[in-house]
Amino acid sequence: MNNQNFTTTILVDQSPKEAFNAINNVRGWWSENIEGGTEKRNDVFTYRVKDLHQCTMKLIEIIPNEKVVWLTLDNYFNFTENQTEWIDTKVSFEVDEKDGKTQIRFTHIGLIPTHECYQICENAWTGYIQGSLHDLITTGKGHPNPKA
Repeated sequence: MNNQNFTTTILVDQSPKEAFNAINNVRGWWSENIEGGTEKRNDVFTYRVKDLHQCTMKLIEIIPNEKVVWLTLDNYFNFTENQTEWIDTKVSFEVDEKDGKTQIRFTHIGLIPTHECYQICENAWTGYIQGSLHDLITTGKGHPNPKA
């Protein structure tokens, strides 16, 4: 069986460094409710949205201006029976120059279509990456979940 991870890509006019810095500003595009470090290798942070979703991520790879990878250490959804779907999955951001622009390729490695949360997570990641992260890179202002 060929599992397909969730991937989405955006192109921006800003430099790879600007894109990389925005990716690491997780509070600026994902959620203002992030607790913990989000910029250095081995940083661990927790993301929370009310009682809907909570996860703990660890930065396991960071190549300045090129790549960031998070490992999901723990996860909870209030809308799925299987609470382990995200555990041990990886979230990868690859930054490359392409045709005079900067390309950001987001991949949630291990988020596959057979997962109970796939459709909800696909929609959420698409909004965060193509909307909020894109806007943070291009305008300096993302649309993260507000601090509760």
